[in-house]
Amino acid sequence: MVMPTKIVQSAGFSKLLYLYSQTFQAMEDKFTFLAVIVTYITLLVSWGVYQGRKVKTGKDFAIAGRALPGWAAALSERATGESSWALLGLPGAAYAMGLTEIWTAAGCVAGIITAWAVLARRLRDEAEKYNVSTFTEYLAAKHGESGRTLRIISSLVIVFFFFFYVGAQFLGGGKTLHTLFGIEPWMGALITAVIIIPYTVYGGFRSVVYTDVIQAVLMIITLIIGPVAGIFYLMNHSDLYASGISEALIKTGGAYTSLTGAAHGFGAGLLIAGGFSWFFGYLGGQPQLSVRFMAIKNGKQAKKARNIGIIWTIIAYTGALMLGWIGLAVFGPAGLSDPEYVMPKVILKLFHPVLAALLISGAIAAMISTADSLLILSATELSESVLKRIRNDGENTAAGILKRHRITTALIAVVALALSYFSPSNLIFTIVSYVWAGIGCTFSVVILFSLFWEKFHGRAAIITVIAGMLFTMVWISGGFEQHYRVTAEKSSLLLSRDVITGQESSMLAVLEGERFVNRTRFESAIRKGAGIKGDDKKISVISSAYSQKGVPARLTTFIFALAVAIVSTFLVRSGKSI
Repeated sequence: MVMPTKIVQSAGFSKLLYLYSQTFQAMEDKFTFLAVIVTYITLLVSWGVYQGRKVKTGKDFAIAGRALPGWAAALSERATGESSWALLGLPGAAYAMGLTEIWTAAGCVAGIITAWAVLARRLRDEAEKYNVSTFTEYLAAKHGESGRTLRIISSLVIVFFFFFYVGAQFLGGGKTLHTLFGIEPWMGALITAVIIIPYTVYGGFRSVVYTDVIQAVLMIITLIIGPVAGIFYLMNHSDLYASGISEALIKTGGAYTSLTGAAHGFGAGLLIAGGFSWFFGYLGGQPQLSVRFMAIKNGKQAKKARNIGIIWTIIAYTGALMLGWIGLAVFGPAGLSDPEYVMPKVILKLFHPVLAALLISGAIAAMISTADSLLILSATELSESVLKRIRNDGENTAAGILKRHRITTALIAVVALALSYFSPSNLIFTIVSYVWAGIGCTFSVVILFSLFWEKFHGRAAIITVIAGMLFTMVWISGGFEQHYRVTAEKSSLLLSRDVITGQESSMLAVLEGERFVNRTRFESAIRKGAGIKGDDKKISVISSAYSQKGVPARLTTFIFALAVAIVSTFLVRSGKSI
């Protein structure tokens, strides 16, 4: 099986939401689920609008006046950083891969702890020192000699990719509502946008943060009571695949009990490095996360936020892994048609439908916490870094700035919605796939050097941003991270599981051995070679079966960006302009 990745927060997010929604097809009373989720989202939006009443200035809108209490900043950062990954993606990966998924969890946890322990307080103090409201505004203030150019380039890169990122969330919501209630996907995407836009436009960053708090609380409740109830359930039921997690892992096979998936040598090292490489994306390079560090009220609150953020992370990742392994004990390795079913299936097994619906509805709400965070970040970056410079002084009053932020937020939401409707899903998801490495790992280097290396200057930062993004695009599109190859073994497996027919299998044989460098090209060949048309879910399953992992762009981009930053710092002179 192919290990699910944190791309669930972007490219694969709609797929996971689709799978999640499918789970509720088995519920006898779908009205119960509908009532729970409508009530939950209504209260969530109302809470967001209520918090928006306190927004009076552009700084309030962009960064909550830089006065967030520690607990709010921590919970918001965690809800934004993990979203449905913690509830759906990671449990599914643990179910499918066994103990090997520990490396992914370890990389994420180590990165998050490092960010909170080393970077959060420093970024907060720097934001106060330079009196800045956005991620790129800080970079500009820090590197004054080339700050303006750095800010514009960084903002345009972030806004461009986050357009598609937000669009992917709208697509996910649309597909979910389509599956649940028969609504046309485009109408579902529109409804999702209508839910998000009002409180985001009205209350900005403050509303987003305080709605995120609700998501984070619900997520951690699910990830605590789910595993605890699951362990007791295993102990008291003898008719399951296994009576405990250890027994389930041993019974499933050696690969499940091995930290390297039974791989050895270079293969084992690559598996470990690939999983742990998520670490590098958390080192300040995710703007939607770093801005929450910058918004903390003071040093005392930063310490409180650090403690809450670290404790939440350890509990959440432990709980997510446990849910996946409990699912293995309950259903067995072949008990689920897709591993991402595991969390909702386990929760439905353990709890009354009303409580189960509430706990799992956090997965849909988590999509909202991702979309609104990306939307507000894109809007404030565009408004502050670009539009502000083409407005006259009279329009840069407190009221004028707030108005500009709100209009920009609404326009970006409309554009993202249009992209989700008019652009092919593959195009959106392909572009989004570059975000974690291209933005996260590249900007992590820039942030780390900006904070801790005095010799690092603006021109070097500009070169690093451009070089890192270009490298990521080349690496991913070139098939170095993941490629696709038809094999007789995988074709036989798909045939035995009734995924493909005998005729399709024979038609796929003509593609056997050929290497495809990207998903779009591969799926096009599958449609043509096997005559499969119109069944996107089936094609997605086939693609996943034939995909092959390479060296992750997260690791290579960070190393490349690090090298570029060091070399350009010494070889390129700083100056007032580039």
